[in-house]
Amino acid sequence: MAEIPDEVRNRLALVLDVDDLVEATRLATELQPWFGVVKVGLELFSAAGPDAVVALADLGFQVFVDLKLCDIPTTVGRGARVLGGLGATYLTMHAFGGPVMLRAGADGLAEGAAGAGLDTPTALAVTILTSDAVAPPHVLGSRVRAAMEGHCGGIVCAAADVAEAKRLGPRLWAAVPGIRLPGADTDDQARAATPEAAVGNGADLLVIGRTVTRADDRARAAAAVAAAITAPV
Repeated sequence: MAEIPDEVRNRLALVLDVDDLVEATRLATELQPWFGVVKVGLELFSAAGPDAVVALADLGFQVFVDLKLCDIPTTVGRGARVLGGLGATYLTMHAFGGPVMLRAGADGLAEGAAGAGLDTPTALAVTILTSDAVAPPHVLGSRVRAAMEGHCGGIVCAAADVAEAKRLGPRLWAAVPGIRLPGADTDDQARAATPEAAVGNGADLLVIGRTVTRADDRARAAAAVAAAITAPV
């Protein structure tokens, strides 16, 4: 197996959509040669709580905490501060919560990390879910502006939205879910894309789930995704 450089591994986030921390760490360890980032979503966080973030960070992963926070600014800020102190590298919040809420979350996340002596993490504003095929055209722009005004470091968006989002917010970093290898089932992702298409559109981080985790040969599928990062576009 060819060694995958960190600059590639750190652009691939493995989705750990399981309800058991032992299973999550086993899967993460198995696929660590290809993935430098792991995503802790609502299912795993509901099962294992903060321990999931700490355990995966201790294994050397960057941890993408995908809780899509959305509440009053004070609540979001306090929750984000806790997650920053636990070692989250990325944290998602819903952009429709508005710039004041996003700013509270971004500030809280940074404060929590600083208090724990950790590097500054990245707050990500979720624009339009990849399962949403009917959002009006103006929604992307309004949510990108909210991310900018809310001092987020980046956004979460579909591959098809990356180019327009970066035109509107050039400094924003883009995480793209809904990635599928060619020929794979898109499941509930209405706006799925291949790794090549996402990279070609300017994605900075590919969020990879079932196309690898449910593959008959997970190592082979992971290697195919990693190859798309280094392929000419």
